[in-house]
Amino acid sequence: MIRSSKITNSLLAAVLAVCGVTASGVATAADKVTVQLKWLPQAQFAGYYVAQAKGYYKDAGLNVIIKPGGPDISPVQVIAGNQADVVVNWMPDALAAREAGVPLVNIAQVFNQSGLMLTCKKSSGVTSPKDFKGKTLGVWYGGNEYPFLNWMAKLGYNTEKDIKIMKQGFNVDPLLQNQAACISTMIYNEYWQVVDAGVKESDLVTFFYEKEGVASLEDGLYVMEDKLKDPAFVARMGKFLKATFKGWNDAVKNPAEAAKIVVANDMSGSATEKVQKRQMENVAKLITTAGTAKMGYLEPAAYERTVKVLLAAGSSPVIKKDPGKAAYTHVVWDAATK
Repeated sequence: MIRSSKITNSLLAAVLAVCGVTASGVATAADKVTVQLKWLPQAQFAGYYVAQAKGYYKDAGLNVIIKPGGPDISPVQVIAGNQADVVVNWMPDALAAREAGVPLVNIAQVFNQSGLMLTCKKSSGVTSPKDFKGKTLGVWYGGNEYPFLNWMAKLGYNTEKDIKIMKQGFNVDPLLQNQAACISTMIYNEYWQVVDAGVKESDLVTFFYEKEGVASLEDGLYVMEDKLKDPAFVARMGKFLKATFKGWNDAVKNPAEAAKIVVANDMSGSATEKVQKRQMENVAKLITTAGTAKMGYLEPAAYERTVKVLLAAGSSPVIKKDPGKAAYTHVVWDAATK
């Protein structure tokens, strides 16, 4: 009878497993989390890959699927189509999407500093923002254009008359080939691609959005508003954040290890540990809360500053109405840090 009972229990467990139910009666499917990244595997997302590789998600009882982004992948469209539970996105794009009818809510802000900049060749004659007039400037679109358009509005430039906008691909060729006086770069990525291509840093002029007073919040985590009504979802996201923050803290502390993990997740085979380590070292400068109790906490003042920047874009503001406090919540962050 004992042997029969064991067989019966084993069969039952197998059946429950197939049905996605554990012995405790909790559906394992509820522990699955799909996160959509904003771009291809690189150190910009090291924290998620480190958390996965070191078993932090598994230890939290989560089955996390990390979906790389790409030039034709919009995190907003992915989560609106219910193909992800949470997405990494920049706040301007997230708030613009919210105003357009996709009610995204920020649940954590990993990057609390901006890495966006315009990089120009000195030979173009640009030494200050007043020199942008009449010049060709490379700009990323797909939601990344909002900070630029806001900055130009603040400078008083009419982007249809005063400057020529080049819709920039995700490379630095326009600057290398002198097709544009300045291009959009991130301090942790494209800027170094320019340098690696042979342009001396002393021959470049850079304008950080952060220093120009037009920075908006970049890599944060967003979910759909209606999902937050479900306590089980909030609890699951709380576990996800806690494990993710642990991954980020490790990545900031050990860029070499993070680079190795990122490279292992790059299926294209193009990433190198040397480049990813440098990228991680620069990314770390944008996460000044790493290793502190404030890791991932969205400061209301930073949120309000970003909203103010996005509203102040002259005749073409990124958003037309202040979304107020409904566009962010600390309830998941609180669950993660208990």
